[in-house]
Amino acid sequence: MALSSFFGDSVPYESLKRRARERKKSIDELKETLKQLKSAAKPSAARDVISKELEECWRQLHRLKRKLDDASVTERDDAQRCRARLDYLQALGRPARDAHIDWNRHRIDRILVDYMLRFGYLDAAAKLVKHGSLANLTDLHVFEGAQKVLASLARHECAEALEWCNHNSARLRKARSRLEFELRVQEFVELVRSGNMTGAITHARLHLAPWAGQYPEELQRAAALLAFKADTSCGPYAALLVQHRWLDLIELFKAELFRLHSLPPTSLLEIHLQAGLSALKTPKSMSDGCGTRDPLHLPTYRQLAENLPFAKHVHSKLICALTGEVMSEHNPPMALPNGYVYSEAGLKAMAAVNEGIVTCPTTGASYQVPDLRRVYIM
Repeated sequence: MALSSFFGDSVPYESLKRRARERKKSIDELKETLKQLKSAAKPSAARDVISKELEECWRQLHRLKRKLDDASVTERDDAQRCRARLDYLQALGRPARDAHIDWNRHRIDRILVDYMLRFGYLDAAAKLVKHGSLANLTDLHVFEGAQKVLASLARHECAEALEWCNHNSARLRKARSRLEFELRVQEFVELVRSGNMTGAITHARLHLAPWAGQYPEELQRAAALLAFKADTSCGPYAALLVQHRWLDLIELFKAELFRLHSLPPTSLLEIHLQAGLSALKTPKSMSDGCGTRDPLHLPTYRQLAENLPFAKHVHSKLICALTGEVMSEHNPPMALPNGYVYSEAGLKAMAAVNEGIVTCPTTGASYQVPDLRRVYIM
């Protein structure tokens, strides 16, 4: 399911559905405005009353026209993105002979753009989008709109994020999001931190009290902060004052952004890497004795593979650490007296240039060729 999101048609499709709902709402408002015009046309109505109602209707119609014009532009852009992605899927097919590199480059560019957008490298992503002609195949516009919010949260400001919540209030409420509540709590915390207790109380009455039914325990804990100083060491209340909460708000905003636009919570690059690592992960690869040829000896890859299941290998293969070749009946495994096993071909090649002496590359111990013993695997 996660890999299927690579084609990325969900973002413009979901946007088109939202615009359709908003357009219907605007049309319903237009119907109500027309009803007001009918009532204003009654002969019994006074001239000044009719004039005021007509002016109000004109303002409403002008506002609706502007809203519908904006919606039309957005719908056109989303339709272009949908069309471009459908055309891309239709033309994808299988790569031509000796054309795998070019065929994969387009896919890799999209994966890299997604990764850079998620981690704030918008300028680099925009350059790659332009260079690869990926404008309609990526979601640059979504992250450009969110960048202002992320920048304000990084400056420890909540205004931009609250404006974003207000713009998406219906969808956030339907998803039972706690983002707006956490932002309001953070504003309250900053007022307490600055010593503005009067402002904090006013803020709590206006912006926190409406959430009492949904988050009673969190609200009580925040309100109790009024009884403590900003340098309190009392666990539950000191946790509200740590600066790390701003990083938590950034991650919470990203999670809501991805959910509203039907984007996977993790980047496509991580998803594809995990798909490959799941075929390589074995108990040996996650142990301290993992060879350097195994990608999973790297800490970054190990972290990605940590929660993945082990790969299913019905028939094991022994790889010689000296030559990198598979050990078989034609190149049998040979055990040194210290217990380490290498291929016969690798040990013979070492002995040939070392006067019949083989040296274990792991421990540094040296042995004569007659000391080697063949290993049989049942």
